[in-house]
Amino acid sequence: MTGIIGRYVFREAARTWVVVTLVLLLILVTNQFASVIGDAASDRLPRDAISLVMGLTTLQYLTILVPVSLFLAVMLALARLYSDSEMAALMACGVAPQDLYRPLLMLAGLLALVVGWLALTVAPGAIRDVQDLAEQARRQASLDLLEPGRFVSFAGGQSVLYAESVGDKGRLRNVFVQRRGTEGTEVVVAREAWQVIDEAAQIRVLTFGEGTRYEGEPGSAAFRVITFAEHGIPFALPAPGPVVRRPQARSLSELRVSEKLEDRAELQWRLSVPITVLVLTILAVPLARSEPRQGRFAGLAPAVLVYITYANLLGAGKVWIERGTVPVGIGLWWVHGVFLTGALLLLAAHEGWLRPRSLARGSR
Repeated sequence: MTGIIGRYVFREAARTWVVVTLVLLLILVTNQFASVIGDAASDRLPRDAISLVMGLTTLQYLTILVPVSLFLAVMLALARLYSDSEMAALMACGVAPQDLYRPLLMLAGLLALVVGWLALTVAPGAIRDVQDLAEQARRQASLDLLEPGRFVSFAGGQSVLYAESVGDKGRLRNVFVQRRGTEGTEVVVAREAWQVIDEAAQIRVLTFGEGTRYEGEPGSAAFRVITFAEHGIPFALPAPGPVVRRPQARSLSELRVSEKLEDRAELQWRLSVPITVLVLTILAVPLARSEPRQGRFAGLAPAVLVYITYANLLGAGKVWIERGTVPVGIGLWWVHGVFLTGALLLLAAHEGWLRPRSLARGSR
């Protein structure tokens, strides 16, 4: 009988978790999609990497969503059992609320392993990949990202290019370029243009064919007009330089050997993700308790408030570690201890374990 009830509770919680996770993930990914499209449009990301960036971003979001989605799923699943009087029937059969921990902690343990792997290894790797893609976009020639009929800023914002169309092999048709320098403004109008990149010399040469070049100062009539068959303008490529890794993007091995407070705080933050999954699952059981007439959403608002407090304390604790306010030995463990203790006290209060035996016997 216990095995059947355990599988039933496990299935209800797992099914609800999948639905809650998909809904929350859809909301976050939809908001992030607009940001990624904006980065690609402003040449901060390669356009052919949009789907890859969205996939990497989704992996990062899962480390945030799994704890809260499981917490809400357990709350909703148990609240339904209370509202439909199924919990009363289970208790009449000798099933106590603490007996629900076995299937729920089994689900939480599986998800804690998955989210721990994501937080410790996968998500930091995804952040590194996104940074590498951003660096690639910075190094990539802006002309490769040109859309016909759209002005593109390149060469550090000192030049603006417009092309009516893009032909074969990336050749631009009916090109307009404005370039600002210390000696004035230069405007080039040409029938076509193409580029050649010399990686060894770190130079990009934008070559124009069959056009006119105007040189002078805006507002002055002293302009020089040059007609050419072929004309090239060199631009210096951005210096490659090393990509600066934030603590969130550093590997687990780097964080373990680092003595910096920022890295120590980041390591404890990642370790806190699977611990949070387990603590919130334990906390959800007493918080989900309700009367049959209260409805399944009665305890949802307090649960959200509890999660917000938990998450904010973890964020504050991480900042305190980085500033040296809280010793690394204490770290974020006190936050988990406080909420785990609160969960056990709530469970004990609901079960009457804190009352004297005579009062508990009389109430029963």
